[in-house]
Amino acid sequence: MSILFKPISLGSLQLENRFVHSATYEAMATEAGKVTSDLVERYRSLARGQVGLVIPGYLYVHPLGRSMKYQTGIHSDDMIPGLRKLVEAVHQEGGRIAFQLAHAGRQTKSAIIGQTPLGPSRKGRDPFFLVRPQKMTEAQICEVIQAFAAAAGRAVVAGVDGLQIHATHGYLVNQFLSPFFNDRADDWGGSEENRFRFLREIILAIRKVVPAGMPILVKLNVDEHTPKTGITPPLAVKYARWLCELGIDGLELSSGTLAYSFMNVYWGSVPVSALARTQPWYTRPLAHVMLRQLTGRFDDLEGFNLEATRSVKSAVKNVPVFAVGGLRRVSHMEGILSQGYADLISMSRPFVREPSLVKKIREGRTEAASCSSCNMCLAAIANDIPIRCYKNGLPHVDNNLNP
Repeated sequence: MSILFKPISLGSLQLENRFVHSATYEAMATEAGKVTSDLVERYRSLARGQVGLVIPGYLYVHPLGRSMKYQTGIHSDDMIPGLRKLVEAVHQEGGRIAFQLAHAGRQTKSAIIGQTPLGPSRKGRDPFFLVRPQKMTEAQICEVIQAFAAAAGRAVVAGVDGLQIHATHGYLVNQFLSPFFNDRADDWGGSEENRFRFLREIILAIRKVVPAGMPILVKLNVDEHTPKTGITPPLAVKYARWLCELGIDGLELSSGTLAYSFMNVYWGSVPVSALARTQPWYTRPLAHVMLRQLTGRFDDLEGFNLEATRSVKSAVKNVPVFAVGGLRRVSHMEGILSQGYADLISMSRPFVREPSLVKKIREGRTEAASCSSCNMCLAAIANDIPIRCYKNGLPHVDNNLNP
């Protein structure tokens, strides 16, 4: 039997194989953040396709933490019935599901949340969200920590199997961890220990409201690729060690930020026109120029996070590590696990194109994912179009589109 189908435990949760659906924004919730039937069916199909652990797209824990128009929420008890339907659909197919808890911080717009976005520091406007954030007060920081805990409690009521804290891609937890985004000089910044405090307090608060043994996972940035030094692999190793001391049950390791280095998140092709039209009309010509400059620079795809993943895994030997980033060939995945570079294989785009990919691999019907990383699925969700494979191009963007 392939090592890819050897069971593994995360806390008290046993997975039947080593495949993880990496959390991906779907643009399938209502504008109020509620689960839709399309969202339920997407994850039912992934569980039916035998993905070992399904992690849906990032759920915002606070109204000011919403990043996108059709993002799923877990910020209110009103969300629980829909979230329960989502969990039940995965369980009915024999799958396991963890909710990813997130707060956008500065990576949102006032049109989405109704006010100036928040961040650990009031730093200059970024090239994507064009936001100059409001510096969070101590009271606002504590409010968000409690929002994560309350969201975890709602996840438990919904019947979820585990939780993942989103601490990468430039969202709020990542912002606090980063010396690039966080230039505070109080107890929440100014040193590595203080920048880590926000994540530590979230984990401690969540642990108080979840059952003993329920896995608490973290998706951690290993390399931000920001204009000035942010999180680098050596700092990520240090953070990973501290997370293990807190007793977390798994680490998924990714890189890049949406605001400054989004192609380091994804790699692959750059759909210039489709991405440029997400920007205001007056910045689209500049967006075209900037995006064209990225074309061809991210074509060397397979395993682009692997080197940093290996360094973290060597430092946290007893905690399961999820490798993510351009993994496509079955033999390559098997090699990563058998050589001890990681313990699980996490993918996003391949499951958008092939929800039954794991089943195909188990049955020996494929040796690689068919996803070519054209990134049209990502261009779709950036335009508020529901996620699916759009290899042949996006439909016309309708401002009244309702997924």
